[in-house]
Amino acid sequence: MTAGRKINTGSQDWGTPQKYVDAVKEVFGEKIALDPCSSKCSIVDAEVEYILPEHDGLRESWDYPTIYVNPPYGINKGNGTTIRHWLARCAEAHKMSGSEVLALVPVATNTGHWKNSVFGKAAAICFLYDTRLRFLENGKNGGKGAPMSCAMIYWGDNYDKFYDVFINHGAVVNISPLERGKIGYERSNPQQILFN
Repeated sequence: MTAGRKINTGSQDWGTPQKYVDAVKEVFGEKIALDPCSSKCSIVDAEVEYILPEHDGLRESWDYPTIYVNPPYGINKGNGTTIRHWLARCAEAHKMSGSEVLALVPVATNTGHWKNSVFGKAAAICFLYDTRLRFLENGKNGGKGAPMSCAMIYWGDNYDKFYDVFINHGAVVNISPLERGKIGYERSNPQQILFN
């Protein structure tokens, strides 16, 4: 919803561009069961949509077969949530319910939310080719470009389908082998902080 660490306009409704909505539907087989952080201007058209800010999608059920998430990128000062909470729910939905989940997020590989919810948990990442992804602003084209690179993260079991669709949008990397062990562990330095 908000695209970036700073608001570039007065709008806080930054939606997914049509080409990515189409790609998500293609990966899922034309059906998105849940959009937990939707808006009144969303073009995602999921079967179930939790409209922010009226419904807190983090508190609602995510027990759906296919889930698409374009989370708020900033801090929700009202309830203290950040993108890390959304990514944790993505990983949890896949692990606990077997949900297939796609999330459009900023590339921030050095952050705790990537280390704890993406690496070792997700199956693949598409680093999008868009230099400055242009989100929809209030449901319409013409919004400013995002101030950072973005990626589509995939938690699921159909890497081949994800690859076939998203290779048209960026560099697709299979990260499922990271599920096999600890990441960032250096045997010569057992004091190093671990994440998995």
